[in-house]
Amino acid sequence: MTRPRFSRKPALVRLLSVAALFSIILIAIQSSFFTGSWTPVNLDIPILSHFQSNLQQCVANRGLGLTAHIIDHCNVILKFPQGTNSTWYNEQFKIFEPLEYKYDVCEAILLWEQYRNMTTVLTREYLDSRPDGWFDYAAKRIAQLGADKCYNQTLCEEYLNLTLPAKPPFHPRQFRRCAVVGNSGDLLKTQFGEEIDSHDAVIRDNEAPVNEKYAKHVGLKRDFRLVVRGAAGNMIKILNGSDNEVLIIKSVIHRDFNAMIKKIRNPVYLFQGIVLRRGAKGTGMKSIELALSMCDIVDIYGFTVDPGYTEWTRYFSTPRKGHNPLQGRAYYQLLECLGVIRIHSPMRAKRKKDWSDVPSREMINNAHRAALHLKKKQAGQEGGLGQFVNCKVWGKSGPYGTGPVSGSTDMTDTRKDSNYNRWEIMPFESLRKEARKHYMQMEDVSLYKMDGNKLDDLVCVKHPLKSEA
Repeated sequence: MTRPRFSRKPALVRLLSVAALFSIILIAIQSSFFTGSWTPVNLDIPILSHFQSNLQQCVANRGLGLTAHIIDHCNVILKFPQGTNSTWYNEQFKIFEPLEYKYDVCEAILLWEQYRNMTTVLTREYLDSRPDGWFDYAAKRIAQLGADKCYNQTLCEEYLNLTLPAKPPFHPRQFRRCAVVGNSGDLLKTQFGEEIDSHDAVIRDNEAPVNEKYAKHVGLKRDFRLVVRGAAGNMIKILNGSDNEVLIIKSVIHRDFNAMIKKIRNPVYLFQGIVLRRGAKGTGMKSIELALSMCDIVDIYGFTVDPGYTEWTRYFSTPRKGHNPLQGRAYYQLLECLGVIRIHSPMRAKRKKDWSDVPSREMINNAHRAALHLKKKQAGQEGGLGQFVNCKVWGKSGPYGTGPVSGSTDMTDTRKDSNYNRWEIMPFESLRKEARKHYMQMEDVSLYKMDGNKLDDLVCVKHPLKSEA
């Protein structure tokens, strides 16, 4: 079979790219000798501009019909071809879906690389450390509380304890390869089932069924499921006999399904954070955040649809209204060329899976450092570019592995054969070496987002050694 054009001579392309970047750096250094004003910031823009060029080539090669148009070292516009059938009507803004989208690549790099070091499950240590965590934030995670604040902390704890581990049950780098499986009807055009099941962990959304009927399309492996409030009300039906699939509720806990949680053996947690506005919407976006906080490589399936769909197709049910397909497709393509995800789609079914045109980890790391330094320089905050630069709140937790398991005392019989010890009381030594190495590099500190997309608002919790406690 003829080798696809985009994968020819990748080594030569990379060599030329490295040579080009070296030339840029050399010119910047030589210029500094004449101006006498050389600082690292002189290299930030050349490094980011070089990264933009690679991103532009990556978008052109990936086969989803988009092109990238560079505005400057940070900003880029992703465009669909003229004549793309945009029939998705936005009721809110009374317009049809546009064919181009502008992104700040620098901000995107900073945001998504941050998720690689984050904890994305709500924990007790987060609420204890965050200012007014129990009084203010906890109330936002409880539906039907009857108050806008937790004036009665004991009551709020009763609601949240079912889903609230003392410390993060999952760790960065815990898995090497993860599959995030969306619900797009495009999955029926493929047979990705065995490939999906080959991953170390599989994350699914809402009520998507996993059975023999769809096995060749979506696989059978079940590890994590992210559910919204409506789907959470059908937890027992969703699990359908799977004792080990971890449920993570995206939005709020609710008194009507707290009773259901007590009847199941599965771990159930709350996603840490709030509903965000970003370049793509839906539970699938949160699943990617969850995966990136646990996995080295994130492969996504069932996230692309053909342009022109007026309804969101699902592989297991009739079409329905949903999210803007062109907007999501553009943003996922951006994320792929930032090294965040790898897209698997029937649009690429006949193409060799070759990721050589995606920027290397070294290139991404260099762009991340340049974007962070430039951001701090522009804000007049030079210095302090270490891994905890965005920690605005510090908390202190107990030693690693201590603290109560989520749930309540009357769930002992229900969970006596549960797999909770796989997560909440898993020995540190049981983590893969990459996860242990990362944990030590982070100096036994867990990072949580304070709110939304804000890069500069982190809650950082120190886990002292047992000898320090």
